[in-house]
Amino acid sequence: MPLAAAVDFQLPPAFHFAATFVFALTGALAACRRHYDVVGVFVLAFVAGVGGSLLRDGLFLGVEPPLVLRDWQYIPVILLASIAGATLYERIDRFQFVFGLLDAAGLAAYSVIGTQMALSLSLPVPAAVLVGTVNAVGGGLLRDLLAQEEPILFQPSQFYALVAASGAMAFAALRSFTSLPGGVAGILAALWIFALRVAAIRYDWRTVPVRRPDELR
Repeated sequence: MPLAAAVDFQLPPAFHFAATFVFALTGALAACRRHYDVVGVFVLAFVAGVGGSLLRDGLFLGVEPPLVLRDWQYIPVILLASIAGATLYERIDRFQFVFGLLDAAGLAAYSVIGTQMALSLSLPVPAAVLVGTVNAVGGGLLRDLLAQEEPILFQPSQFYALVAASGAMAFAALRSFTSLPGGVAGILAALWIFALRVAAIRYDWRTVPVRRPDELR
């Protein structure tokens, strides 16, 4: 079955571009914090914006060329995010709430989309959940690695990757063990991710170290 025919959870293209913009903006801001030049700002914006999709298609699913490279519109979106990051760097704190909501929506969408693409290629559920989670958080991981920072993903922090993984598991379970249409299952899983991520921001729900420093003495 062609991949496009198997994917039945669809989002408007404008949503994809908006989510890419938000993720790319995080990369541009990270580059500004490191005092990078225009090349560094664009590269971090690029990997943060579409890195998860590139990992999904190139590393896990073998989609050639990656879907995000087939549409010329992604590059201008990333360029715009680079300019916005460099321009608004000193004032970005004013937009933290809206930024958090948009990031939560992007996390939800890409987690579900990645999981669905993996299921459409007949990958088992655990593998599909992994692909969906990487699709959602892989860009941030690449951003931190290229910026030579300890990945936020590995540190005790607000629920993020766990939220994406829980939504991927919910979607995979709904598609594999119920008769719900893909669109309905996708919306339910996306709403779960969005609500859980917003709650984590609102109530500052955080992960904790597996071993605390005082336990290692």
